Amino acid sequence: MNFSNTTAEVTQNLIEAGEGKVKRPLHKMILLGILAGMLIGAGAMASSVAIHDISNTGIARLVAGLVFPIGFVMMVLFGGELFTGACLMIIGVLKGKYKVSDMIRVLIVVFISNLIGGILFAILVAFSGQFKYSDGLMGAFTIKLALSKANIPFSSALISGILCNFFVCLGVVMAGLSKDISGKVLASFLPIMTFVTGGFEHCVANMFYIPAGIFAAGNSKYVEVAMTKYGITAEKIATLNWKNFLLTNELPVTIGNIIGGMLFIGVVMYIVYSKE
Repeated sequence: MNFSNTTAEVTQNLIEAGEGKVKRPLHKMILLGILAGMLIGAGAMASSVAIHDISNTGIARLVAGLVFPIGFVMMVLFGGELFTGACLMIIGVLKGKYKVSDMIRVLIVVFISNLIGGILFAILVAFSGQFKYSDGLMGAFTIKLALSKANIPFSSALISGILCNFFVCLGVVMAGLSKDISGKVLASFLPIMTFVTGGFEHCVANMFYIPAGIFAAGNSKYVEVAMTKYGITAEKIATLNWKNFLLTNELPVTIGNIIGGMLFIGVVMYIVYSKE
């Protein structure tokens, strides 16, 4: 029995999946997008808890890389609609199966839905009491992590976004290579672990990370711990706001994610495999 697909077969499956997204009713697309945002947020949340008291950067990123993919794997197996994975719809556009406008419509709906899911999950976590872990260190770490993303230079965010979705879309493709659940789990796990360990920027994950930091910054105790533990100034914490979240981080990271997914994976797959 053959337990795997060829890359050409995966390419065809992605084209058909794109056609399905175009035809999917709006309410179903929104619900699956919200769910995907929450599941990616779950992986981000779990990785933050795992590393919040690890001082060694290399070890912390490795641990995060081992934990974060859990959210992506759950999303893949359940069938959520993820913006970064939806960038592979470019294959169907190039193949002439649907219009560019159809792809853009789907991407906009999925992006907004992922954003709702990410923020919703951040709100739930904020009210769960999780930020109290380690006498408030968890909340302080959440602020520190969000600040590092909310103040990233445009060019760095753009390139980091390209590298991130190169691996995320590779994870989608590799999951499609396997026909059984265990194979999908392992195949999709490896590229996601790579991008997280590398510290690259994922627009949907940041829909949890930065709002969670904004909510944590609303608590004076977590702010005090962040200032004492990490030397973060009040002026710096003031930059953790919705404007910087959307314009300084989400804008360049999303553009980078689109380039990384469409150009480096989608277009290449179309050229190499779509006619096989």
